[in-house]
Amino acid sequence: MIDSTANIHPSSVIEEGAVIGANVHIGPFCFVGANVEIGEGTVLKSHVVVNGHTRIGKDNQIYQFASIGEVNQDLKYAGEPTRVEIGDRNRIRESVTIHRGTTQGGNVTKVGSDNLLMVNAHIAHDCVIGNRCIFANNATLGGHVTVDDFAIIGGMTAVHQWCTIGAHVMVGGCSGVAQDVPPYVIAQGNHATPYGINIEGLKRRGFSKEALHAIRNAYKLLYRSGKTLDEVKPEIEELAKQHSEVQPFYDFFARSTRGLIR
Repeated sequence: MIDSTANIHPSSVIEEGAVIGANVHIGPFCFVGANVEIGEGTVLKSHVVVNGHTRIGKDNQIYQFASIGEVNQDLKYAGEPTRVEIGDRNRIRESVTIHRGTTQGGNVTKVGSDNLLMVNAHIAHDCVIGNRCIFANNATLGGHVTVDDFAIIGGMTAVHQWCTIGAHVMVGGCSGVAQDVPPYVIAQGNHATPYGINIEGLKRRGFSKEALHAIRNAYKLLYRSGKTLDEVKPEIEELAKQHSEVQPFYDFFARSTRGLIR
């Protein structure tokens, strides 16, 4: 079903069964598969492929040569009807690839809203991306990676499969992330190690001086006290009771499956 207000270039191919919302603009030489749904106001600039069981929300800007919802690169994949789900107001730049999920990984690759995926970024199968994240040029996620809200992944950075990147994290360019990165942390290097708290980012997002001080104290307990993780957990838990901003930092310990960067 194609809404009457949609603007589709005659050179583009829209398979029967695709759902194209109001005021969608599809430029020249695009391909939209039969099981695709594109929400109101979304723009496909040109030469964009959207395939598979893919749902794209409202007001997204998708630039030329992006490929969304195609067959993933997991050798176990056998053509199952797995999905890609994308939220609203994302900017997906040239040559970005977002692959469909696998049955082993929950069946879906998810991208939230208000994200910027720069040129040639790659979101592999079963990744879950939050809101307001930035992926710089050539940032690459392995399968099953989770990236929480407001995270920034630097250019030419690769994240190992199954890793979790916490909220408000900044990973420097040309890094290799092989373990989980707790919220608020700056990580850099190959393999990535912690370099303090993302203070400037947190200030821009309205964190108070008191909250920043508490988060910095939690970081010091984890990384500079010389104690083991089991030893510092009760202290960080107590700090979280006094400052709610520390709670995501403490909760991350239970979420981590690959161990924390050290």
